[in-house]
Amino acid sequence: MIKSIISDMDGVIYRGKQLIPGANEFVQKLLAAKIPFLFLTNNAEQTPLDLKLKLESLGIHGLTEDNFITSAMATAMFLRGQKERAKVYVVGGGGLINELYKVGFSISESNPDYVVVAKSSTFSFEQLKKAVRFIDQGAKFIGTNPDMIDPVEGGNEPAAGTILAAISAATGKKPYIVGKPNALMMMLASRKLGVHPEECVMVGDRMDTDIVGGMEAGMTTALVLSGVSTLSMLDEFPYRPDYVFNHVGEIEFSQL
Repeated sequence: MIKSIISDMDGVIYRGKQLIPGANEFVQKLLAAKIPFLFLTNNAEQTPLDLKLKLESLGIHGLTEDNFITSAMATAMFLRGQKERAKVYVVGGGGLINELYKVGFSISESNPDYVVVAKSSTFSFEQLKKAVRFIDQGAKFIGTNPDMIDPVEGGNEPAAGTILAAISAATGKKPYIVGKPNALMMMLASRKLGVHPEECVMVGDRMDTDIVGGMEAGMTTALVLSGVSTLSMLDEFPYRPDYVFNHVGEIEFSQL
């Protein structure tokens, strides 16, 4: 039997502000069975506290901030290991800025060392111009995650990858992306849980991030069809998940 669960959130637990059927039952079964778990998300907009409060507002209780790891957290940890007290120009929200402050970085438009890009609902042409100028002047180009779209109630909306693509097109440079499917995210998550990757099951809704990232880290993978990837898309990829479920409520831990 598996020792831990690492689960995505968007498209697995909720779509936008709508809870996915079976999600609360999934979390309560994890808590009751005392299976260590983490919600690992490419969402860089919100802090662990924000995410905890969001789930509580949707009716999921019993979680702590330690049950979450975000691409903003992973990005801050990665950059701290590269350069201490760096200056960063940020395209993104408060969750990312908060994590960068925590590791001693300053948010600056004066010769920044890094341009760090995440999903932003307020992304503007002015921000695009600044990001391009700083990268052209030598700032390192960092992305929190590559997701092109995020599932929301009623469909999908543009995500971090679309902003990264615009900046990349203007600069001719590709970003280093810290979040899924980079195995760095999986390594940080399994380390936080205190287990080896092969003892984890990665649950996600995206073949191109959750499933490939889990597979490359040596984890068992479970695709749920409640988010981005559909059953008809499986043949488009040269790899397959170990399990496929309609939603997380169908997962029985004893069978994994």
